[in-house]
Amino acid sequence: MRAKVAGTLAVASVLAGCGTTTSAQPTPSGPGLVTLDKVTPPAPGGEVGQASTEFANATDLSLWTKLSETEKDVDRIAKWDVNKTVKGSMYLEPKTSAWFDGFRGPFVYQELAGDIVMHARVKVEGKSGGQPKRKFSLGGLMARQPDSYTTPNWVSVTTGTAEKSGQVEVKYTKDGSSKPKELAVKNGWVELVLARVGRVFVALYKEDGGKWKVGNRWPSTLPDVLQWGVTAYTDWDSYNTLKKDAAKANAKQVSGRPDLELTVDFVRFLRPELPEYADPLNNASVSDEVLIKAMTPAGA
Repeated sequence: MRAKVAGTLAVASVLAGCGTTTSAQPTPSGPGLVTLDKVTPPAPGGEVGQASTEFANATDLSLWTKLSETEKDVDRIAKWDVNKTVKGSMYLEPKTSAWFDGFRGPFVYQELAGDIVMHARVKVEGKSGGQPKRKFSLGGLMARQPDSYTTPNWVSVTTGTAEKSGQVEVKYTKDGSSKPKELAVKNGWVELVLARVGRVFVALYKEDGGKWKVGNRWPSTLPDVLQWGVTAYTDWDSYNTLKKDAAKANAKQVSGRPDLELTVDFVRFLRPELPEYADPLNNASVSDEVLIKAMTPAGA
């Protein structure tokens, strides 16, 4: 089942490229106003529900695939296990790495089609506790176009240390050009949602005990089948002179001082849906409040 996006006006706005939301008022001939009573939380179960993982057993690791293996790349993961390093969780420790423009880092995923809500609870720490001390040490969720090494296309929502510590970073990379946005967040566990409905991607986040917030919305022309999964990367400063040469940096493992430990409590996949007349890129059609209800699990 695929959720439908509003007709020609919405499609035109999506194909306009990597833009931002608008506040243009809905018109009788264009996308209409969506009210809270017209949307429901995303549906669990179905074929995507089978991809959900609670990480209660070490065998859950078999559901996930390393990008470095499927697309023949340097393995930039120092340690990766389930229900071993941290009971009831996935644990991922990256080597010096980056996901930015054409730079590549660790990624473990499941290949899924259609409209998806990917919901996870994660914690990012430095190796000595607290927030990572090395710049751009982030972990969280990514959806990526398969076989897009030469022209990278992916979207992510991560947390940890960016230019400064205590950040959520939402980022859309189109044809190898990354457009990040950073938002302050408290230390500790953070819930993340990365979702696609129609040709629109959204990123949401919530601090423990807090309320859901919309990180960003992006138009996207990514294909129906994507790699949905978990990423972590660290220690951008150690790239030194290679910061301007992704090809050389990707060809080897850069030595450095990695400082990130990612713990993932669960990853759950659900199906979202919006009314046909909705334009989720237009916040006068789909407000943040409505988007949050439609893209976050009931009770989350």
